[in-house]
Amino acid sequence: MRITTVLFDLDGTLLPMDQERFTGSYFKLLTEKLASHGYEPEKLEEAIWTGTAAMVRNDGSQSNEEVFWKKFAEIYGEEAMGDKPLFEAFYREEFQGARAVCGYDPEAAETVAQVKERGYRVALATNPIFPAVATESRIRWAGLEPGDFLFYTTYENISYCKPDLRYYSAVLERLGVQPGECCMVGNDVEEDMVAGELGMHVFLLTDHMINKRKKDISCYPHGGFGQFLDFLDRRGAE
Repeated sequence: MRITTVLFDLDGTLLPMDQERFTGSYFKLLTEKLASHGYEPEKLEEAIWTGTAAMVRNDGSQSNEEVFWKKFAEIYGEEAMGDKPLFEAFYREEFQGARAVCGYDPEAAETVAQVKERGYRVALATNPIFPAVATESRIRWAGLEPGDFLFYTTYENISYCKPDLRYYSAVLERLGVQPGECCMVGNDVEEDMVAGELGMHVFLLTDHMINKRKKDISCYPHGGFGQFLDFLDRRGAE
């Protein structure tokens, strides 16, 4: 089946970053923002991780956003739901400071442009644990615009997380394509390459690779952006 659609991961793929540095900066900015509103930093950080874990376990019955805030309210009480605008303001404002610990690779945006010029449809399959406002910011940090993608996953618009195969199935359904028509491009061996189990093509971007289980990557097409475009051209010629 001919590839018609390319799915790109964001963090560590289109947007270069050291995940630990980014997470550290993110939590520092968030806890500083909310400390004056009565949120003790250590408890808040733990609550965010607990809510994130709940999203990863989402069974599809609710959006990731609903799952996160339900868990958050269990920790802080229902009145904490009234502080949701504070978090939204944080992502519009202070969160932008996390850009300083992210890299920038002009080849990322150029690759997306090249893929589109070749006639492929392009979507963003980033792990949907952030709201749209944060995802759209990170897209722009990568030198792209949200409108460059047919669809991008956020915690509002999907009910699963990577590496759950149901996440990829939901993305495929949203795009109206079959697995064999798609190629998933990402830097995380566990979270991105799992898409191959559905019959999707995969390409492992190794510039900022995450391989927590030290898996042998020789079974995956892999390399940098240039190697990916070569791979896509070879597949298109078949």
